[in-house]
Amino acid sequence: MSGAEHELSVTRHVNAPRGIAWKVWVDLKDEWFCPKPWRAEVVEEDLRPGGRSAVRMYGPDGEDTGPMEGIFLEVVPHERIVTTDAYAVGWVPQTPFMTAIWSFADEGEGTRFTATARHWDAETLNKHLEMGFHPGWDQMADQFKALCETSAASA
Repeated sequence: MSGAEHELSVTRHVNAPRGIAWKVWVDLKDEWFCPKPWRAEVVEEDLRPGGRSAVRMYGPDGEDTGPMEGIFLEVVPHERIVTTDAYAVGWVPQTPFMTAIWSFADEGEGTRFTATARHWDAETLNKHLEMGFHPGWDQMADQFKALCETSAASA
C-alpha cells in the first residue's frame, strides 16, 4: 500500500525563500495554523524526533478542541517536518487520526510548501473530508503563504 492511498494534501507556491517559510512554520504557527475566525494556540513544539507537538484551537463561539497531542517523527530543518497523533510524548500509544507531513522545497525564486495528511484507512480519510479538510487546510495554506510573503517583504 502506498502512502498516497489515504492521503489528502494542499500545496502553495510561496513568494519567499525557504528559510523564511521555515521560520514562519516554526515561530508563527499560532498565526496561520487554523482557518480564521478560529485561532490556534501552540502549547508546546519540541522540534526533535519524539518531541511533543501540542496545539489547541479555539472557535469564535467559545469552541475549544482541547490539546491536539502528538509527537514529531522527523525534523529536517528547512525541508520537512513529520508529526503524528498516534503517540503522545514518551511514545505513549493513543488512537491515531493521521500523520502530517509538512514539506518545503525550492521552486524558482520562492518555495513550494506542501501540507499532507496521511490516514490509516479510507474511513478516517473520509471523516477528515467531512470535517472540512477542504476548505480548512486550503485556508490554512493561504494564511501561511500570506504570512511568509509579508515576512519576506519586511526582511
